[in-house]
Amino acid sequence: MELDTIIHATQSAVARNDWKTASGIVNALPYPDIASVLGHLSAEAALQLLRRCQHDKQSIIFGYMAPRIQSEMAQLMSRSELTALFEKMEHDERADLYNRLSEEERQSILPGLAHAEREDIRTLASYKEGTIGSIMTSAYVSLHDDLTVAQALERIRLEAPDAETIYQIYIVDKQRHLKGTVSLRELMLANPNAVLRDIMVTDVLHARADEDQSEAANQIARYDLLALPIVDDKQRIVGIVTHDDALDVSREESTEDQMRLGAVSTVGSGLNISLKDASIAVLYRMRVFWLVILVFGNIFSGAGIAHFEELIESMVALVFFLPLLVDSGGNAGSQSATLMVRALATGDVRARDWFSMLGKEITVALLLGLSMAAAVSIIGFYRGGPDIALVVALTMIVIVIVGSVIGMSLPFLLTRFKLDPASASAPLITSICDGVGVLIYFNIANILLEMPTV
Repeated sequence: MELDTIIHATQSAVARNDWKTASGIVNALPYPDIASVLGHLSAEAALQLLRRCQHDKQSIIFGYMAPRIQSEMAQLMSRSELTALFEKMEHDERADLYNRLSEEERQSILPGLAHAEREDIRTLASYKEGTIGSIMTSAYVSLHDDLTVAQALERIRLEAPDAETIYQIYIVDKQRHLKGTVSLRELMLANPNAVLRDIMVTDVLHARADEDQSEAANQIARYDLLALPIVDDKQRIVGIVTHDDALDVSREESTEDQMRLGAVSTVGSGLNISLKDASIAVLYRMRVFWLVILVFGNIFSGAGIAHFEELIESMVALVFFLPLLVDSGGNAGSQSATLMVRALATGDVRARDWFSMLGKEITVALLLGLSMAAAVSIIGFYRGGPDIALVVALTMIVIVIVGSVIGMSLPFLLTRFKLDPASASAPLITSICDGVGVLIYFNIANILLEMPTV
């Protein structure tokens, strides 16, 4: 049965107050699907169904739910219920929820938690949003290097129920400095009497908690890691980032880049908000800023056209090709910017590579311009004769080259000033290329057709 059909059936059962049927439907589903179904209900109905799930399942299902739904449901829970949920949630997920609660709600649940759990939540919740610390978990297994393999396996059995992953074990000293790592597979194959310091890997990939979260995602993807240990400024291990959290970060970063490339604001919009569920006010705020800015940017295109009014009046055929030419420059620039933003984001290209990439981009743009000029010159000859054909063909070549160079260079420029290269959005590139394209077109026409400007 498709998920949409299941959602509709659950909604119908809830509308009839048939909680037994609704509960039977959702309890037969995998955890992520249960969360998805509950997300299509009101917070009150979702909480009613969550309570009808097995107790050991509730925290897992809750963790899959969207942040907005989590916050709404948390406000409806009793103090004891919310406290019990916090105790069972994954460490990083409950820290995220803690940050979304009001101060009053935070103070109501903390006394019900054990001291170690309170400190763990406060520590994880203290890291700035967007840093590695804000996505890491403290549920990992760490051992001292003087243990034998047999002792280590016994300790792992005791700690495994509370750990998010046990496939990689982190070796620390008494001050919790990260000294090495060993995999569970290596422990199972090792001599039971071997000491951990003799079999551990000492060259450990790691990241700092105050670094950007994309750094952890990049390392995990690059080296195919199940988890990445995170240390503080004194090289003490404070948590790990698992591969599933890294995937979430990559997805979030990709979404943010796509929004910026489309000149859609991400500030205050909430990247996890469903487009279908987003309010009109949120959608308006996401789009209005750049559109208003670009309105004023397009004034330069109008000023360029106004400057060549007499040229246009005496050769009306030029107007026919204006949208075609300036749009081609914007399209070429947007393509170039998209490729370069992606290359910079993945580390394939660095800021220092601009000069070497410039020559390659000009060559490609020249070939593209020649191909497009061949096509447009035929139309130019038909509409205005050989003179117009020459003007539009030459303009097409120059505009495509200039647009491509602008599109390629702007992400590099933003990177140079420590800004997100994805801010070189397609609408921004198009607006710049439109203004520049107008000036190129009419100046070339003015020179070749030997008509004086005003």
